[in-house]
Amino acid sequence: MGTLHSKVAVVSGSGRGIGREIALKLAAEGASVVINDLDADPAAETVAAIEAAGGRAVGCVGSVTDEGFGERFVQTAMDAFGGLDIIVNNAGYTWDSVIQKMTDEQWDAIVDVHLKAPFHILRAAQPVISRLVKSANESGQPVSCRKVVNISSLAGLGGNAGQANYAAAKAGVIGLTKALAKEWGRYNVTVNSVAFGLIKTRLTESAADGDGTITVRGQEIKVGVNPGLLAAMEQMIPLGRSGTPAEAAGAVYLLCTPESDYISAQTLVCGGGFNF
Repeated sequence: MGTLHSKVAVVSGSGRGIGREIALKLAAEGASVVINDLDADPAAETVAAIEAAGGRAVGCVGSVTDEGFGERFVQTAMDAFGGLDIIVNNAGYTWDSVIQKMTDEQWDAIVDVHLKAPFHILRAAQPVISRLVKSANESGQPVSCRKVVNISSLAGLGGNAGQANYAAAKAGVIGLTKALAKEWGRYNVTVNSVAFGLIKTRLTESAADGDGTITVRGQEIKVGVNPGLLAAMEQMIPLGRSGTPAEAAGAVYLLCTPESDYISAQTLVCGGGFNF
């Protein structure tokens, strides 16, 4: 049995990239996982991959910014697996611009997906966790340590030119993490964040031609990094390279294990040794 045997996890944005690797890692260690993606196909593919490896997973398709999504996400875990032990707020993307060119739409979209959506998911989870803890207490059972891992970024710790919206949202995630750690300690819930550095995903891959894009709710958004800039960024990392999604998932997993039961309100930097 894995270290997360019998645990139930929800991972937002887990159809692709880092989120997918987080879901696969948690499932490989025995957790039952609710998979979320904006699109049905990536979510279904991740569910299928987990099931093919002998794990348990179910999909919850939709945007984390939709009204009522938090309640639906949490309820999916309860309906499918009868519990809620691990919450990973991972969903997000970037929409960059220098501040004088940044629109209200850009600001609102990024703050909504990176900060408001985790707030909604955690707010929806509170009555469920409270009820589960009360039930355990009344039956004389030990209250197991539950885990929240919110995904932040080095941009939230040190800022990043062209990312005022993203940096502000990711800094807010750290504040949200610290506040919830104080509120939920009485439920035996640890609340931590992981701040990623340069991780290889479709958002940060080399874009020599400059035309890499993703589509979010009908909006085409340019992604990718100039190869020269990417090489310069990697030279600043002591390990000399960007990280992989699997390595990023490993950092999240550390904060989901029983060995981290007395670690809370912390921000773990997963950046290959890079510091501002």
